[in-house]
Amino acid sequence: MKTVSAALAAVLCLGAGQLASAADAAALSELQSKGEYLSTAGNCVSCHTTEDGKALAGGLGFETDFGTLYSTNITPDPETGIGNWSLEEFTGAMRRGERPDGTHLYPVFPYTSFTKVSDEDIAAIYAYLKTVTPVKFNPPANDLSFPYDQRWALGLWKAMYFTEGRLEPQAAESQEWNRGAYLVEGLGHCSECHTPRNFLGAKDTELAMTGSAYTERVEGKASVWSASNLTSDSSGLAMWSHEDIAQYLKLGFSERAGVFGPMNNVVVNSTRHLSQSDVDAVATYLKSLPANAQDSDEPASEALVRAGSLQYDIHCGTCHLPTGEGSPETGPPVIGSPVVLDADPSSLINITLYGAQLPTTAPSTEWQARGWKRMESYANKLSDEQVAALLSYMRSAWGHEAGAVSEEQVAKQR
Repeated sequence: MKTVSAALAAVLCLGAGQLASAADAAALSELQSKGEYLSTAGNCVSCHTTEDGKALAGGLGFETDFGTLYSTNITPDPETGIGNWSLEEFTGAMRRGERPDGTHLYPVFPYTSFTKVSDEDIAAIYAYLKTVTPVKFNPPANDLSFPYDQRWALGLWKAMYFTEGRLEPQAAESQEWNRGAYLVEGLGHCSECHTPRNFLGAKDTELAMTGSAYTERVEGKASVWSASNLTSDSSGLAMWSHEDIAQYLKLGFSERAGVFGPMNNVVVNSTRHLSQSDVDAVATYLKSLPANAQDSDEPASEALVRAGSLQYDIHCGTCHLPTGEGSPETGPPVIGSPVVLDADPSSLINITLYGAQLPTTAPSTEWQARGWKRMESYANKLSDEQVAALLSYMRSAWGHEAGAVSEEQVAKQR
C-alpha cells in the first residue's frame, strides 16, 4: 500500500513538473513500467498511430455512419498533445469522456469501457504516457454531418446510454475470471467492436459480444468487416477450447484459426505481449459468456447449396477438407468457425475475395512455422454469384444454420 501511495504521489508531482524524492522517483519508474504494460493491454498504439505516423501522435481516421473521426495526439507534447494535462484531467477523459475544458469526447474513444478501469491503473497509464517521445502534430479535424458535429449533444447521448463506474469484482467467481472480466470489459474494450450498436451508435447490451460490423482499412483498402460472436453460441466460440483462445491471442493462431484482417493489430500490438496468466484469464472469461446470437438471414435454397458445394469441392476442399475440419498441415477448420457463421458475413466475404490479409509483423515464431499456406484471393477467379453460392454452402453444411450470402453482399464488399 505504501508503494502505491508513493507512486500516486510521484505521478501528481510529475504532473506538476517535479519529483519529491528519490523514493518517489523509484516508485514512479515502477508505475511507468506498469503503465506501459497496461497501455499495451489497452492497445492504445493501434488507434492513436497512423500507418506512417509517429507513435501515439493520432490522426487515424475512423469511418462511421455519422462521418469520419480522427484519433487524438496522446504524446506529452504541450501544444498538440496531453503534455499539459493533469492526472485529474486525464482521468476525466478516461472515465467520463471529457476534455480538460469540460467538452465531450466522442465515444469512438472507448471511455464507455475505460470507465471501468481502476484509479491505480489510470495513474500508471498517465505516468507512462508522460515518458513517450513528444510529437508536435495536429490530427485532421473531424468530418461529421449535422447534428453529429455538435459536441454539446453528446451530453444527451451520455444521459441515455452511458453509466460511469468501475468494474466490481464478483465474489462468486475466481480471481482468474475477475481478471479476465477486467481486461475484456475494461482495458481491452472488446465489446466496442464485438457488440452491435443502435442508430445513435450506442451498444446493444442485450446482444453484448454477439458481433458487429465496422469499417476499417486493411492493406490500404477500406472495407466493412464483421467482428465475430465471442459468446458460447454455436455461431461463436462454442467449438473453441480455453487453449484455442489463449493460443490465438498469444501466438496469432490456434488449431481453430489464424489471425487476419483487423485482428492483426489487436494481436500484434496488444495481446501477444500480455503475460500468459492474463491471456489465460481472458480465455477463462470469454468461455464463461452465455450463448447468445443475432438473427441470421434466411437459409440458402437447395439449388444454391448444390451450386456452392461444387465450388467448395473445386476451390476449398483440398485445404479445408471435404469434411470442413481442416488439418494442421493444410488449413484451419471452417466447421464451427465464428467467421463463417457470423450473422454478418462481411469478413468471410473479404477473406474469400482478397485472401488472408496477414500481419506484416509475425506475432510469434510459432506463427511463422505453423505450416498453413496463405489463403489466396478469389476475386479474379469467382463471380459474385459463385462466391455467394460457395459461402452459402459453407454456412449451411455440416450442421451449420447461418443465413445465405447474397450476390449483393458480395458485390458491396468487392
